[in-house]
Amino acid sequence: MQKQAQAFKKRKSQIASSVEDVVEVADYKGYSSHTRESLSCWNPDSIGFNLIEHVLCHIIKKERPGAVLVFMTGWDDINSLKDQLQAHPILGDPRRRLIFDKPEDGVRKIVLATNMAETSITINDVVFVVDCGKAKETSYDALNNTPCLLPSWISKAAARQRRGRAGRVQPGECYHLYPRSVYDAFADYQLPELLRTPLQSLCLQIKSLQLGSISEFLSRALQPPEPLSVQNAVDYLKVIGALDEHENLTVLGRHLSVLPVEPKLGKMLILGTIFNCLDPIMTVVAGLSVRDPFLIPFDKKDLAESAKAQFSARDCSDHIALVRAYNGWKDAERQQSGHEYCWKNFLSAQTLKAIDSLRKQFFSLLKDTGLVDKPSENCNSRSIDEHLMRAVICAGLFPGLCSVVNKEKSITLKTMEDGQVLLYSNSVNAGVPKIPYPWLVFNEKVKVNSVFLRDSTGVSDSVLLLFGGNIERGGLDGHLKMLGGYLDFFMKPTLGDMYLSLKRELEELIQNKLLDPKLDIQFHNELLMAIRLLVSEDQCEGRFVFGRQLPASSKKAEKAKNVAGDGGGNSKNELQTLLARAGHEAPTYKTKQLKNNQFRSTVFFNGLDFVGQPCSSKKLAEKDAAAAALLWLKGETHSYSRNTDSSVLLKKSKTINQNRIPVRDGKWN
Repeated sequence: MQKQAQAFKKRKSQIASSVEDVVEVADYKGYSSHTRESLSCWNPDSIGFNLIEHVLCHIIKKERPGAVLVFMTGWDDINSLKDQLQAHPILGDPRRRLIFDKPEDGVRKIVLATNMAETSITINDVVFVVDCGKAKETSYDALNNTPCLLPSWISKAAARQRRGRAGRVQPGECYHLYPRSVYDAFADYQLPELLRTPLQSLCLQIKSLQLGSISEFLSRALQPPEPLSVQNAVDYLKVIGALDEHENLTVLGRHLSVLPVEPKLGKMLILGTIFNCLDPIMTVVAGLSVRDPFLIPFDKKDLAESAKAQFSARDCSDHIALVRAYNGWKDAERQQSGHEYCWKNFLSAQTLKAIDSLRKQFFSLLKDTGLVDKPSENCNSRSIDEHLMRAVICAGLFPGLCSVVNKEKSITLKTMEDGQVLLYSNSVNAGVPKIPYPWLVFNEKVKVNSVFLRDSTGVSDSVLLLFGGNIERGGLDGHLKMLGGYLDFFMKPTLGDMYLSLKRELEELIQNKLLDPKLDIQFHNELLMAIRLLVSEDQCEGRFVFGRQLPASSKKAEKAKNVAGDGGGNSKNELQTLLARAGHEAPTYKTKQLKNNQFRSTVFFNGLDFVGQPCSSKKLAEKDAAAAALLWLKGETHSYSRNTDSSVLLKKSKTINQNRIPVRDGKWN
């Protein structure tokens, strides 16, 4: 793993390292002293706003008339530069103009744009181009299984394309804000998409075309992807049920391979069909396949966010808000007022029309697969059931899962791969003081400076247990695990058995429906009513669930068991979270200083007390005691004899030490 990490780091920073090496050895002897002095102040790691400002002043004062196109990396940099230029006496005209309008005499138009202006648009009166040499490029961090959108040096092909923008309809000039030696270090072309994106859809198609082993087939590419990227894609397809343990297509996988969407969105469509809530699910999938229809104008951001929040109606779901916005637009279209509806609610009519077109295509494809062989009204008999809609969204987006911990003044969100994450500001869940769900499922995350979730929907424990991934039994009665033990569920044993039984029957029903599309699931109405009751009546407290990080290796896991306090860790927070969600008071600690200048701590909760190992500080001693309690609660260690009834342990106070005989029959009630 360490070698793979080094390889990824080396590859990820290859161009940046080349540029740094060039800058370090360059002496620029062929340039004037003034130029050498300027280059000595140039920082290749940042965008030089002051340099751009000086170049623009030079163009305005000394060059012929004509518009200026400045290439920046993203919206944040554009805003920062705009604010700086508006404070300048020459450049500070705050009047807003459309970029394609010709300005009045004596006014020079300056356009700040991203790399979209390289090919997507042509501004006829552009004479000068200012190129910062960077752009935000999509990449894929296979180690953390996270797509990234970070500024990076452009390729030589992109630099030539930017230069060409200055001479589209008349002679022009381009100012490259980096030395020629840096340009020479650029790659000739952008990395192929095969090396920059997740590979789930491609791997699914390889199996559907019967091209053999996925890894062997991709290894024959001209520029093969990293083995870890391929393995991540294969593991993902196994988690969602598209591949079996031997990497063969399942029944679900065969259906997914004929749908022209990402596997997770295809799974959402199929389950929406099976559970007769197809109409809203088609809207969600279509909306996630195109750009966001909600517009956020820079000068009306608050109004736009308020309009989107009205569609959410405090239901903590960007996807349900999208369904309501689309349905409102369809109603307005029937009344010939679609344009006014979009204008009032800050919606893109063009995007909504694209969603409408995709919905029709999805319905036609599902009819071709045989999953839809009845009137659309029958496919939507449960479309108004938002609890069921939320469950199907969860089934599609899993394992895109984020835990929610509401604190007094903030909300902490964590994913398995990234740790703490943030929500994009335009999400309906971003501005709320509290999210009344223990989990969020999301479609897309992207790493910018931090990891951000673009869209999310709150789900309860019952929804996650029944519609999420596989469930395994843990070390205690009533202990269930998901995602290889990253998620732990603690509940009464009878309740745990019920969830396992319902989950098994639900998966069998879905499997039978995929094998026989004409199967009428109404004959299983008792099962469906039980599931609907669970997902609708769950109060979303997250009472018996908490998340923990997977151990990095077996050696570290063993070390955590024996010397829990030495590694630091977060055992106190984990224990407090577990007890709070189980409805118990916060734990208390009593620490004594020993004769050898070490400390031993005891943690008390629910009539139990656990003693930790001696540690070098009070803080570590408390963490060690908390870790000992956690290990016992998870069934990984126990201090009582085999004949002791564990139900008594929750009532009577006993002193528990880590070094006694382990027992596996404890219960968490």
